[in-house]
Amino acid sequence: MASVSKTRNMIEGFVRDGSFKWLLKTRSPFHEEFEEMKMSPSADKNWIHELSPLANIVVRRCSKILEIPPGKLQENFIWEASDAIKDPSRYARNFLEYSCFRALSVSTQMSGYMEDKKFRRLTFDMMLAWEVPDAVSQPSIDIDEDASVGIEAFSRIAPAVPIIANVIISDYIFEFLTASTGGRLLFSTFDKYLTGLERAVRKLKSQSESSLLSSQRSGRGERVLELDGTVTTQPVLQHIGISTWPGRLTLTDHAMYFEALRVVTFDKPTIYDLSDDLKQFVKPELTGPWGTRLFDKAFLYKSASLSEPIVIELPEFKGHTRRDYWLAIIREILYTHRFIRKFQITGIEKDEIILKAIFGILRIQALKDMTSSVPLSFEAGLMFNACDQLPGGDRILETIADMSISREGNSSDNKGIMGMYSISASTMASSLGFVFGTGSDVHNEGGITVGDVCVGELTQLEKAVKESRSSYKMVANAQATVDGVKVEGLDTNLAVMKELLFPVTELGNHLVKLYYWEEPVKSLGFCLVFTYVIYRGWFSYVLGMMLAFLAVFIVITRYSSGGRPVDEFKVVAPPPMNTMEQLLAVQNAISQAEELIQDTNVVLLKLRGLMLSIFPQASDRFAVALVMIAIFVAFVPMKFVIPLVILEEFTKYSPMRSSSTERLERRVREWWFSIPAAPVVLEKVKEDKKKK
Repeated sequence: MASVSKTRNMIEGFVRDGSFKWLLKTRSPFHEEFEEMKMSPSADKNWIHELSPLANIVVRRCSKILEIPPGKLQENFIWEASDAIKDPSRYARNFLEYSCFRALSVSTQMSGYMEDKKFRRLTFDMMLAWEVPDAVSQPSIDIDEDASVGIEAFSRIAPAVPIIANVIISDYIFEFLTASTGGRLLFSTFDKYLTGLERAVRKLKSQSESSLLSSQRSGRGERVLELDGTVTTQPVLQHIGISTWPGRLTLTDHAMYFEALRVVTFDKPTIYDLSDDLKQFVKPELTGPWGTRLFDKAFLYKSASLSEPIVIELPEFKGHTRRDYWLAIIREILYTHRFIRKFQITGIEKDEIILKAIFGILRIQALKDMTSSVPLSFEAGLMFNACDQLPGGDRILETIADMSISREGNSSDNKGIMGMYSISASTMASSLGFVFGTGSDVHNEGGITVGDVCVGELTQLEKAVKESRSSYKMVANAQATVDGVKVEGLDTNLAVMKELLFPVTELGNHLVKLYYWEEPVKSLGFCLVFTYVIYRGWFSYVLGMMLAFLAVFIVITRYSSGGRPVDEFKVVAPPPMNTMEQLLAVQNAISQAEELIQDTNVVLLKLRGLMLSIFPQASDRFAVALVMIAIFVAFVPMKFVIPLVILEEFTKYSPMRSSSTERLERRVREWWFSIPAAPVVLEKVKEDKKKK
């Protein structure tokens, strides 16, 4: 009884000293719970002294869901958790996570939980409590109705319900939801997000249960994820060759379907299977009338099963958001099945992977309907799209595969550790009304899987994602500097390049002077030293010393700078050019490039003429020269060949050999000009395209 009075006096003290004044004034949802705890005869069992007041309330709610007293819940945690998780410095937060994960695993088994306001509020309050879990961090309650949570709390609690967030993309969801609130998530925004999710789930079930494509989908139990082209104001056009058909586009978790529109009905659907290994890909594409490429509102799909690629156009008045959305979700399904095939995922783990992709598309649909100060990046919000873009994304996928394979092999051992893990996507599927394959129940006795978040620890997936995110920030910062140094105009870019290459061009000029013996003493010294280094086989050591010198130079420069910002690279801007001058400069550059290509083609055609003996006399001389070189290389050791070649090349413009070199070059040039080029005939490709 003494402990009961002590706890009751503690709670009354909170009210008396003003800590709960905000509760008494606003009658928040916490008020009645505090009153109930104060009046309860078992107050000592309901109040856990290591936890903050808010964490105590959240744990009490969890215990009601689990139908276990808070004291018994604490005893279970002590019995199940390892010593590291029960460390006093982390005890409060880890026990809170344990209670939250177990309560969420039960709550999400109830049908219609997404519509339940209490579930939404509880999930958000879990994040609030996670930020202040222990009594030291929150000795009193000062939370108002506009309380908000940060990214760490969201990324820890939200992935415990797989449909709300995923470990890989939780950070992006949070950043999108808080773009206009300074990086803090309000309950009103979180509630709107969950409302959109619940609406997306209803839409998915409605579309999947309809008769649309029922005969084609029944074999694999496919779920319809998206449907477009049913409204005349937003048509979908399919282009094959020069033919164009309006129709209806459907995406399931296995394939893409297009139904051409007839007079009053739709034609038999064409199936583009995304689950088979057909060497398929999808990318953005330009379309326009009569084959012109004007409008960036379409995507191209190509696979080994098609004789020619198809183009799906999704017209809209402004921008190409509609196309980008379809492109991202199609790629997500394509990447999902590519991942399943690569790592040979089977059984319930295959269903788990497909469900994660489906949940990702549902989340994107919910976010798409919300207003935000920043545009929605569809790829960043989808798991497999994000892994395709993130640095180290392949390691994230390998981690997912390893976790899936290990869970599949040890599924019977997972029941004992479910309390320490978040819920899996497969475990909660039936409560959302999802049916797998031919209708099998995912809740089989041997197939319970655990989620991606573990109490008090970072899973291998979280570690891989954290490492990738860290690298991504470095890449993003580097890319920001790249975008900042880009300049406009051909002449300006050439001026910048000239200044950047100044050390290289200066070194090249010095080498040219040495090569042409403009300073004979330096050229002779360079030639002798370089030849001796090659002869003794020291070139690799010299190259290594040069690289080591560069490394030492970088280190010395770093420490000598003392952390000061790097001086800006200054370039003298050329005189401004008008539009006509820029066009002429571009035309001149193109002409020079064309001339270079022509000269290269002439060289190749002359070599072809020599090989085919179009000019026998020149070919004979060429063959004799090749034989002499072959004999020389075959019988003279390479130790002597390379120095001799270098000596020959570097001394041919010396004062003693310059006149003979000039005569030899003239004879070779005359011989080269006398060689005819092999003939070329240009044939036009005949295109045979049938109009449908």
